[in-house]
Amino acid sequence: MLIGSSQFNNQNDEFMETMFLECESNYGFEETVEKLTTEIEKKSWHISVIHDLQQSMKINGKEVLPIKVFALCSPIFASKILGKDDERVISPMMPCRVSVYQKSNGKTYLSRMNSSLFAKSFGGIIEQVMIDSTQAVEEMIRPVLPTKSVVHLVNKSILQQVQERDFECMVSWF
Repeated sequence: MLIGSSQFNNQNDEFMETMFLECESNYGFEETVEKLTTEIEKKSWHISVIHDLQQSMKINGKEVLPIKVFALCSPIFASKILGKDDERVISPMMPCRVSVYQKSNGKTYLSRMNSSLFAKSFGGIIEQVMIDSTQAVEEMIRPVLPTKSVVHLVNKSILQQVQERDFECMVSWF
């Protein structure tokens, strides 16, 4: 589900909700952050930085619920793109990101970009790296998700991609 979707018109809502996946965590905020960190390290990925957006807002006099954005890097995947001049153009999309946040209902959620959908527009090595890295990220987040995760989508064309992922999920249509 798109956060703040009331700010966009219906056409943009569908685009945004198709491009981002959101699942509820099995755990509270801090435990989700800890478990996700452990899983990332187990898979030999690197956490470039964890952006604590709640703290950033607090410094600027704004109060928001807990939210941390993990910037994740796999040198194996990244080098395939960064090692070639023509592919470096997509470097602003790197590294991969996963957000962990709490909503006003007290529940914790994870969201990430649906990179495998977006990858199709590139083709070639960029598409393959984006698909492979997306699958790796999904494997890392799986342990913090319930056995059946709810992924909020509005576009049925994305259902097949979600079902092809290595974890079971239920889809909620808006």
